[in-house]
Amino acid sequence: MSVDPSVRQRFQRLRWTVYAILILAYMMVFFHRMAPGVVSADLMASFQTSGAALGSLAAMYYYIYTAMQIPSGVLADTLGSRISVTIGCLVAGLGSILFGLAETFEMASAGRFLVGLGVSVVFVGLMRSNTQWFSERYYGAISGLTLLLGNVGSILAAGPLALLLKTTSWRSVFVGIGLLSLIVAVLTAVFVRSKPQDAGLPTVQELDGLPAHPPRDRHWALDLRGVMTTRAVWPSFFVMFGITGSLFAFAGLWGVPLMRDGFGLDRTQASLYTTAALAGFAIGSFALGSLSDHLGRRKVVIVGASALSVVLWLALILLPWGPGWTGLTLYALLGMAAGGFVVGYAAAKEVVPPGVAGMAIALVNTGLFLGAAIMQPAFGWVMDLTWDGTMTGDVRLYAMSDFRNGLWLSGGFALLGLIGALFVHETRCRNITLPATAAANSGNQPNRPT
Repeated sequence: MSVDPSVRQRFQRLRWTVYAILILAYMMVFFHRMAPGVVSADLMASFQTSGAALGSLAAMYYYIYTAMQIPSGVLADTLGSRISVTIGCLVAGLGSILFGLAETFEMASAGRFLVGLGVSVVFVGLMRSNTQWFSERYYGAISGLTLLLGNVGSILAAGPLALLLKTTSWRSVFVGIGLLSLIVAVLTAVFVRSKPQDAGLPTVQELDGLPAHPPRDRHWALDLRGVMTTRAVWPSFFVMFGITGSLFAFAGLWGVPLMRDGFGLDRTQASLYTTAALAGFAIGSFALGSLSDHLGRRKVVIVGASALSVVLWLALILLPWGPGWTGLTLYALLGMAAGGFVVGYAAAKEVVPPGVAGMAIALVNTGLFLGAAIMQPAFGWVMDLTWDGTMTGDVRLYAMSDFRNGLWLSGGFALLGLIGALFVHETRCRNITLPATAAANSGNQPNRPT
């Protein structure tokens, strides 16, 4: 099928407009996720909390985010990315403002809850949008680029946020990011389209001269059941749970306190190490996603990255590292190895029908945030077990031996992720529920690999 060049140009312009707005929303998702690690001392002083309580406050985001992943997938596949992300940004913006203005621990928890509720739909909506606007053969690379750009938000929530806090309060920062979220909600409602057809354009498959993917033709509950019972989806869930969940818990809360309390660095210096981890994660996501597309393989990349992650957690525990190039290198490599998780999204969506890709992405993404939600307070809890009672003002001061207990727990989670990676189904970078040419309109039921 021949497509008019002007139609292709219009498609390209709208595709990148949609992508840019949703990426901006996703940057704020990462900012909210990682910022508590830099303001941890401020939060402990403001609300006079223990390590476990601080972990619970930070993890409030993850609790609701985790619970909302399956509903987010359903919303992305039914209502579309435009509606779900617009509503999500509105709720997150209000939650961030409440968090910044909170005078009590309970109000802060409520604000953090609303932030998690709002941003929970953004990533799945973005990844679902990518399945509509980008060719399947580049999905690993575009997923990696998505994580690379999204991680700009997490990098801003590390070193740059620490510098900003020298001139303004943590409360002003969260009120400001809340107002920005409200602006992005408006941009999403006005400019984003969930799929090309909504703008009168051909599908990405039709631009390649192929038939469009078959649409969903059943109630969403039946589609969700089909995804949940597709065994080949679940290994990626456990990769997310163990590998990326442990990294997010560490970089998002405990990585800065480790360098501050364990090695005596100030907050700005300590935040450079989590910045290195998050930069490594961003680069690793893009590099490993692109490598997977180039090789035409998913499993080998996921297994290799997972194994490296386990080795690096052990290195943090056992090697004689410290501030300087050894610490920065280990933090950066830990983030880079965890970036291999991005291939899990492609592996998951390629074992279910295209019409339910959002649900599959949401299911495996649940594992990531369930892992982080468990790890953030668990890390603080195991440190509290051996804490010797030392305080600096109103803030608990942990010893390096306390942090090492948490690192052992993180390494155990990563090992579970590696075991999951060994069971990932190799799709060879194509949707295995459709003919290899994608030329047949073959219905919507998965040929479930076992």
